Amino acid sequence: MFKLKREHLARAHFDWILLISSYALAFYGVLAITIANYNPSLGAERSMQELVMAANNGRLQLLWVVVSMVVVALIQTVSYEFIGRMWPVIYIVDILLLGLVLGTSKINGVSGWFRFLDRTFQPSELAKIALIITLSKRLTKYPDQPFPNIRHYIHVIVHFAIPAVLIIAQPDVGTFMVFVVIFVVLIFMCGTKLKVIFAWGSLAIGLMIPLVFYLASTNNFRWLRLVAFINPESDPTGSSYQIVNSKVTIGSGGFYGKGAWAEGTLTHLNYVPENHTDFIFTVVGETLGFVGSVVLLLLYLIVIIRMLLLAYNTDDRYGRLIILGVMAMLLFHVYENVGMCIGVMPITGIPLPFISYGGTNLVVNMAGIALVLNVTSHKKTLDLRSSRNIE
Repeated sequence: MFKLKREHLARAHFDWILLISSYALAFYGVLAITIANYNPSLGAERSMQELVMAANNGRLQLLWVVVSMVVVALIQTVSYEFIGRMWPVIYIVDILLLGLVLGTSKINGVSGWFRFLDRTFQPSELAKIALIITLSKRLTKYPDQPFPNIRHYIHVIVHFAIPAVLIIAQPDVGTFMVFVVIFVVLIFMCGTKLKVIFAWGSLAIGLMIPLVFYLASTNNFRWLRLVAFINPESDPTGSSYQIVNSKVTIGSGGFYGKGAWAEGTLTHLNYVPENHTDFIFTVVGETLGFVGSVVLLLLYLIVIIRMLLLAYNTDDRYGRLIILGVMAMLLFHVYENVGMCIGVMPITGIPLPFISYGGTNLVVNMAGIALVLNVTSHKKTLDLRSSRNIE
């Protein structure tokens, strides 16, 4: 039975399990956002459709889910190999967008959004997918050896560094962290030794020490966030406000939760600011409880494990790197977002994939899933006989 399943995964196929699991998360997000925006005075006896339509952000998120379906369909019309050949164009457009957004007005201290009427577009979200595509292609320039010489190694580092520096200039620390994770996973899977990665990491930390001292001396809000993470009780009404209130809100949900449409919940009292975006996990924790939280995390686990299986059964190195890059992006997002909500990670403003409110983030995440599906649909069949030597 395992052999038959392995043969199925090794063949070119459209992976419905991954697609259905991803959209289960997206619709879970519509539900969570609707709960966050629910007005108890309107009554909970209405249908789910009426409740979603009555919640402005829930209605808009549902619209973005529909838009993402169109994006997924469009990405399937061309092979990932053709997309890979377009990597110089993708990279240049990505750099231009990240450069131009630095001239926009700041939102929450970050110059990271273009405004179109009453809507916003965040190019750093798109930059994650662009990095996965272009860096994966760069790493497969030499089929037999990813790093044949030091010159190519430097090219790879510069390839990563240019968009990463532009993101730091915004400054968007959360997206920069995602960039680093994607970069480390891809070069590690191409054979870079851990001691080399640790050496680069130590150098990066050393270079950041002066920045940390600068932030501390100016009492910058990022420094205050770090202090709040280390000692949440230091300023419970200031920099620690969200961390403390987030943990209280999640803990109050208990095992089964207070109920999605219950009156007087901390969620509906806006006890945690931005609970429909970065802190959406608090809504799930309080209203749907431990059970609802576990269901959400199990859906993520299905998506992550499925991508690992698909990567393992993909013979093409470029396709495999795309799958692993998307997996690393989503896994770190989940780890960091849930971690900051329960107080084990510092607050960085990283949204919860498929769940947090935001059209750009949802469409980009689904575009990542579409890229993985593109690889599985257009890849060459893996020779299982030769792969046994690897196992």
